Amino acid sequence: MSVDGWNTLLVLGGIRSGKSEFAESVVADAPTVRYVATAPAGDPEDTEWATRLAAHRARRPGSWTTEETAADPGRLAEVIAAAGPNETLLVDDLGGWVTVLLDPAHQPADDTATIAELAAAVRGSAARLVLVSPEVGLSLVPTTPLGRAFTDALGATNRAVADACDAVALVVAGQTAWLKPAATPTTPARPGRADVPAQAGPGQAGAPEQAGAPEQAARTEARPAAGAPDEALPEVLTPAAPAAPAPAPGGAAGQADWAAPTMALPMIATGLVIQPGMELPMPDDYTGPQAVDRLATLDIPGAGLGVLERVVGFAAATQGTATPTPWGAVRVLLLHGDHEGGASAGATPGESARRARQARAGKGALARLAAESGASLQVVEAPTSAPIEEGPALTAEQVESALRYGWRLAEQAADAGVQLLVLAACGAGTETAAAAVLAATAGAEPPAVLGRVITEHGEFDDAAWMVRCAAVRDALHRTRRSPREAKDVLAELGGGDVAVATGVLLGATARRVPVLLDGPVGVAAGMVSRDLAGQARHWCLLPDHGGRPGVRLAADVLGLTPLLDLRLDLGEGATALAALPLLRSALSLAAGLPVHPSLGGGDDEDFTEPEPAGPGPTSTEPEFAEPEPAGPGPTSTESEPEFAEPEPAGPGPTTIGPDKPVAPGRRAD
Repeated sequence: MSVDGWNTLLVLGGIRSGKSEFAESVVADAPTVRYVATAPAGDPEDTEWATRLAAHRARRPGSWTTEETAADPGRLAEVIAAAGPNETLLVDDLGGWVTVLLDPAHQPADDTATIAELAAAVRGSAARLVLVSPEVGLSLVPTTPLGRAFTDALGATNRAVADACDAVALVVAGQTAWLKPAATPTTPARPGRADVPAQAGPGQAGAPEQAGAPEQAARTEARPAAGAPDEALPEVLTPAAPAAPAPAPGGAAGQADWAAPTMALPMIATGLVIQPGMELPMPDDYTGPQAVDRLATLDIPGAGLGVLERVVGFAAATQGTATPTPWGAVRVLLLHGDHEGGASAGATPGESARRARQARAGKGALARLAAESGASLQVVEAPTSAPIEEGPALTAEQVESALRYGWRLAEQAADAGVQLLVLAACGAGTETAAAAVLAATAGAEPPAVLGRVITEHGEFDDAAWMVRCAAVRDALHRTRRSPREAKDVLAELGGGDVAVATGVLLGATARRVPVLLDGPVGVAAGMVSRDLAGQARHWCLLPDHGGRPGVRLAADVLGLTPLLDLRLDLGEGATALAALPLLRSALSLAAGLPVHPSLGGGDDEDFTEPEPAGPGPTSTEPEFAEPEPAGPGPTSTESEPEFAEPEPAGPGPTTIGPDKPVAPGRRAD
């Protein structure tokens, strides 16, 4: 088995599923590839078949060689068995090989023995081998004898070759699922490549638990710079802070599936392949507008949430529900990567490193704002970028490692249940690198997008600003004939922090985690990510432009409308954290307010009037009995008198009547 975890790979898939493109991406890093074509030439008048073959040939790089085996089906096993350990073979495909095997021109033949010979050659192959084959077992049983013979032979071939291969992948509608993951290598990786483990399979550590078809996420290991020793991801800090707001009931469960790993990635057993044109998830097209329309039905006083309606729509689309909940778990990724040369003219030496140490200690503006928001903080060391006016900022290997490193940071956050990422940076020369990226990707004039330099004493340093402009000018002149592909821009102009930030955006997009941007590194990464995966910008929210001209231009190109105009200048990422409580408040109102009574919601009768606080009975029965009076007399109207009045001794009425005057000497009547 090769050092990358697999030596032989079988790629299965249906017609037009993308299996051939995936197989080609797997061997794209090999210096030379021998393409073994198995399909017969076909009818000369079949122009559609000829067009398909021409499309396959056009995709092959010029360094690849092609070998035909259609004349003899037994020759395929011979080619595989004869390949040396330094060779890379791509066989496309076994369906064409079975077609030749069943051709009457090669009959009578022992098909079973020929398939067994092919499987034995695959099992004993010393070369790096990738085989492509159609999966026809999911369709109806053919109605013709020849069709049944083909499906039977191809099914037997697929089973035999899959058993012989180290790894098996199934491509369905462009999505890749690993049916037979390779084992994790224990030997060092090949020079120039990031040392990455094989993907975990079902039941292994790191694999998602899901009943049914075996799935697993891309788990990549990377390091900031090629050639540096492997290191773990930086520690996640939790500044002293009040607890983060808990999501509404049912919110966490609802987001767990929504943030599940996506399989819409070009991956191999060594991890993902970050390349242009990746198909990553998009936010929900329907729930965002539904959430905004729902706001018009709520019992909201006045004109509503104003520009914060966009926050509700963004959260609804990224959470996949029309009733989004406030982001609970938030993580800040502080990227520290300096740019040498004229890019950092006017910067105080060692200041960026001091800011990074300050954040690790839970001090400084960013850490305090993170504490107030209940957010965790991760300080990430990015590769230092060389002077762009003299040569490339990074090597190609460093760019690959930085992209994978950023992707892994996003995956780690998603696995920890983080619902929102905040991208921050504190490197020297970041605005200059962003201006160079904007000039290369959007055709901007560097002086128009490069903000003025402010010293630590709050004064403008226009001499340093001119040095920075000259560095960008010279870098653009140096690269005037260079390609403007995403990785080329990162290597020549962007540098380490922009490359790591780009990887973070791509990884967050793959795991459906939204990102808050508010500075030059974040928007520069957004510009670069367009060529790698255009879906990434739809997962980004820009709370504020900060008054930076470069951020404004990038926001316009990316279609990100800033929500606020606070003009805070506390470092990249700080404005997003300062605005976070306001954004959460808008989501809390959208999730918690009832429907207006005029639209069928509750009214005042739904609420019970509270009982008065003053004196008065609270029930028909007194809680306490009134004490007995101290003097004689009845204690209630119903009780009998305690003492009876004595009868008068003389004659006269015993009842009380009206008083009459009595004349002297007479007896009263």
